[in-house]
Amino acid sequence: MDNPLQKIVRSRLEDLETNPFEAAKSAGLERSFLNDILIGKKLSFRTDKTEQVARALQLDPKDFAALIATPAIPRTVPIMGYLGAGAEVEPEFEQVPPEGLDHVDLPFPVPDEMIAFKVTGNSMLPVYRPDHIIIVYREQRKPIESFFGLEAAVRTTAGRRYIKTIERGVGGIFLRSWNDIEPIGPVKLDWIGEIFATLPPAAVKRIGQQGGIQGRLSLQRAG
Repeated sequence: MDNPLQKIVRSRLEDLETNPFEAAKSAGLERSFLNDILIGKKLSFRTDKTEQVARALQLDPKDFAALIATPAIPRTVPIMGYLGAGAEVEPEFEQVPPEGLDHVDLPFPVPDEMIAFKVTGNSMLPVYRPDHIIIVYREQRKPIESFFGLEAAVRTTAGRRYIKTIERGVGGIFLRSWNDIEPIGPVKLDWIGEIFATLPPAAVKRIGQQGGIQGRLSLQRAG
């Protein structure tokens, strides 16, 4: 049985009397893009592809966006790397491409400004387990004072990324995990990602790019 996205694409291609390969090419998409939707290989696509897909199907982008705005279609969020819970992450933030290293399909719709991180290490057990997916806001929306005493995704000025509880202490800002004997700090933070949702691995579908995260990232255990 076709999912809603497949039904829309199949119906429009029939109306236009064209095939998925020619339609995709006409809009500057990868040749197999629409065909992958038809055969169920691609269950969703990034929001920034909406206009191109609409053009391929000769639909108004706003009308097309409204057609696919249904929870039955998973939402795709880019994975921007592993957030170290007791581990240092490579590649560095500056080396991560804007489109992310991989993508995951979520079982529910989320705002466009979301990104995802994958947890590694066990310093946040039992709250966060290895391979949990943390969905956070791409841009910091609140001042640092709003996060004192709360867990968040953070990036320090030294380029390290963590999921930690943010604390204000003598001498500055400190980061603490449940199992830490001593907190990290004082530190200066470049960015704080407010946590939107936390999902176990079974709840999401990972869409690996060539090589995948495991092949791209090297973990160095923190001392």
